[in-house]
Amino acid sequence: MKQIKQQEIAERLNLSRATVSRCFTNHKGINPETRARVFEEASQLGYHHLSSRVVKSDEKTTTLGVLICNDVDDSETTEYESPWRNLLKGISEYSQIKGIDLSIHFIDPTAKSIDSKSYRDLLNHHGKDWDGILLLYPFPKDVLDALSLKFPCVSLVEQRSKNHHNCVDVDHYQGIALLVNHLFELGHSRISFYSKKYKLSQSWSLKRAGAYFAKMTQLGLDFDQDQMINVHPDRMVPLEESFDLAAEQVKNGITAIVCAADHQAYDLINGLRERGIKVPEDVSVTGFDGIEAPDDTLKLCTVKIPNQQIGYFATERVFELLNKRYSPASHTLLGCTLLEGNSVRKL
Repeated sequence: MKQIKQQEIAERLNLSRATVSRCFTNHKGINPETRARVFEEASQLGYHHLSSRVVKSDEKTTTLGVLICNDVDDSETTEYESPWRNLLKGISEYSQIKGIDLSIHFIDPTAKSIDSKSYRDLLNHHGKDWDGILLLYPFPKDVLDALSLKFPCVSLVEQRSKNHHNCVDVDHYQGIALLVNHLFELGHSRISFYSKKYKLSQSWSLKRAGAYFAKMTQLGLDFDQDQMINVHPDRMVPLEESFDLAAEQVKNGITAIVCAADHQAYDLINGLRERGIKVPEDVSVTGFDGIEAPDDTLKLCTVKIPNQQIGYFATERVFELLNKRYSPASHTLLGCTLLEGNSVRKL
């Protein structure tokens, strides 16, 4: 296996070798965004930093494992801004303040057990250095339970299993409520919900679908399960077929579609356009995340998730758990902000 050097990371990011080195030694002169970019590149290349700084006999270096349950290839896409990169900025910011070392790794999302080769290799080679773990993206329930028994653990997405888990996440209900209320105020009453089919079930998508259900019920608006695309496990369809279903809904009188994520909304807008349906002239479309819009694209009506703050507070929480391992689990949900765009119109 090729040994990765810091110089290679520096060249790929157009940074100096000294800047890269300082990112790994918590140098105060490096801003969190640059440090996050270096950590991201290092994890994708498979570089693992071994701290060489001198540690006093009474001082222990704190190291946190940052596990990203996603394929490296999926994370490298440049088509849309990835929310996890902003989470990493917040993680970097807090760890820099506290002098925490970070060990960042991508995890095969198809690995369902901690006994799988992916997890065995990771824990044997790197896990012995970790004091705690931060989890990005939903993890299989059995893995989540097993890791939380081994380490102080905080998830950056709200997920539940047999045990109670610490998490810091966005308030999904508040975000969907902001969007549905906005559409309702614009005169929309026939509103559907759209998500895409993923390799693994995404808890955040289900939470946003549940929030849609709750808000539509609260407003007294009529809807049925056909207005919720790719929500029920037995009714999942491939991408192009999901566009067909959405187009059929518009033809049947749906005037607005709430998407579970911004990248879904941008894909749906393109898919509807290919089917002769214009946004927002024929149907209004909203997203959820607040990522930067791709070039030559409508400014999406969405909600902005405070990802950097989520990363910061999650790292703060796991750092607290190092000294009170078995304190009651807490769920911290941060609010989001409505961003009005030109992907919706008033009826």
